[in-house]
Amino acid sequence: MRIFNQLVVKSGVLAALLISTLSPVALAQQAKAFVYTELQISVPFSQVPWQNINKTIKQQPGFINKTWLSGAGNQSAGGFYAFTSIEDAQRFVTEYFPGEAAAFGVAQTTRVFDAQATKEASKQMNSPFFGGKLKQKPAAYVYTEVQLSIKPFSQGPWKAINEKLQQQPGILAKTWLSGLHTGTPGGFYAFDSLENAQNFALNYFPGDAKSLNAAFYTRVFDASGTEPASMDMDSPYYP
Repeated sequence: MRIFNQLVVKSGVLAALLISTLSPVALAQQAKAFVYTELQISVPFSQVPWQNINKTIKQQPGFINKTWLSGAGNQSAGGFYAFTSIEDAQRFVTEYFPGEAAAFGVAQTTRVFDAQATKEASKQMNSPFFGGKLKQKPAAYVYTEVQLSIKPFSQGPWKAINEKLQQQPGILAKTWLSGLHTGTPGGFYAFDSLENAQNFALNYFPGDAKSLNAAFYTRVFDASGTEPASMDMDSPYYP
């Protein structure tokens, strides 16, 4: 038994060392859950204490990476995260993140998504979480969520939607989202320009949601000021 336990410990250490040597894109492919967060705050990203926040988040169980978000127009602060398990993602949004929001004295939004449920759909849209390679660094991100419940995700019309999305100007990648417990569909998109991201959110996506006869939620984020903070958190958008 002692020998067995020693082998288990050694294998765990070896696994941790192997993971630590992986590139951001390779790390991202370990994701089993995604988390979206946003703080109800308005502050230039240069004033966000991201260095200290990053140090703390890196210590959270199951954390893989984070892409920092800064709201276009309103300068909200948030992030898109990957975790090694749904349980770790749930622990993050219920135990850690409320404290971060309280430290700023602001309200918050958090969502947890099942990463494996949308793997096939995301791979088709060049998601860096599933092996996709972006042709350039993102200039903007878009987050969307539609007030529907599609369970299982595989029964949704994602193939037809992907065909249309691939024709939209400036899309570098989309990571499909499926809400934990709720089955709400959504997406996290990378765009080549802020203008194309805003055009998508204002002119294309409302029509897409209307075709589903559903209410929706869209957010546009300026990526120009968050790159160093995201790179420090192994964001797969900056391999």
